[in-house]
Amino acid sequence: MSLTPLIFHIILWTSVGLLIHSYLLYPLLVSWLAKGKTLNQEQYNDSDDWPPVIVLMAAYNEEQLIAEKLDTLLGQTYPKNKLTIYVGSDACSDSTDVILEDYAKANHQINFIPFKNRTGKPGIINVLAEQALSSANPEGCLFLMTDASVMLDKQVVKILTRHFKNKDIGMVDAHMRYSGIQKEGISSSENIYLSGEVKLKHNESKAWGRMIGPFGGCFMMRAKYFRPVPSNFLVDDFYLAMKVLEQDKLVINDLDALCREPVTHALADEFRRKKRISAGNFQNLWTFKRLALPTNLTGFAFFSHKVVRWIGPFLMFLILFCSIILAGIGSTLGIVLVGLQLAWYILFPVLDLLLSSVGYHFG
Repeated sequence: MSLTPLIFHIILWTSVGLLIHSYLLYPLLVSWLAKGKTLNQEQYNDSDDWPPVIVLMAAYNEEQLIAEKLDTLLGQTYPKNKLTIYVGSDACSDSTDVILEDYAKANHQINFIPFKNRTGKPGIINVLAEQALSSANPEGCLFLMTDASVMLDKQVVKILTRHFKNKDIGMVDAHMRYSGIQKEGISSSENIYLSGEVKLKHNESKAWGRMIGPFGGCFMMRAKYFRPVPSNFLVDDFYLAMKVLEQDKLVINDLDALCREPVTHALADEFRRKKRISAGNFQNLWTFKRLALPTNLTGFAFFSHKVVRWIGPFLMFLILFCSIILAGIGSTLGIVLVGLQLAWYILFPVLDLLLSSVGYHFG
């Protein structure tokens, strides 16, 4: 084999190997390592003095959901004198501010801060954190980050908080479940993906305490590890999790802390969300490039679970490109691979479209 075909073979099979590693081998490895292990056992019990918890939440035009959201926070079983809520509204144009003002007047636990100009979630959370810490000890308190659209079961705060008796734990993620799933649209496929991610992240938690990124809708962290999120960042929860891992603290997921979020049924809405997340992923990749190499446990998990998947489209392009080049120089393998990939990229969506018209979807 001459040098030129050899180079394309190396690029092709390296790309294939990375995708197989990320989507198949890594989940199997983590599942095997997690088998027989239990989540953190050093937990607060009822006789302990539980730490103060400060909820930080941004809201923008949430008039349909904000009252229910506040009720799920106020209805927590956590001691009332240990739970404080900070809500910032991002220059809302509906009645969200009116609802928040009424709740803040009726409940001393709620601190409402209206923002007159559009600021974005990271900017609001940064301001809320600064205000909260002006009257609290960051060494002893916890931040609960949650979205306005995510509803919490009444035990969530207590379940998340119990793990922080272990001084090595810096962040605990809740268990997100979708509500309103339908056979039509994309909600069913999204739920399948979410279920797989929940399982993988929980196994990462048990295997080595390095879950790579929370789901973002509800998670808790030690206030002293909070770092202001850059205002232009699109995926703030992942940024905060990586900052905790940077400080060599554990990040885990607890399946008992159940939260619910309505799932989207519109392809256009989901495409916009995925586009924003994808752009945010590369922001985080650049920021945490030092952790992206598999030189330690955190790097190995980050590289295997996230980095390879983020660059997956480029790997798939390299596979197709190398296959075409090899086919062009008469390689039987190249011809077969080109045929298989074209069948996958063209025929599969067409077949899915035809079958969906009679009520069947792949996956």
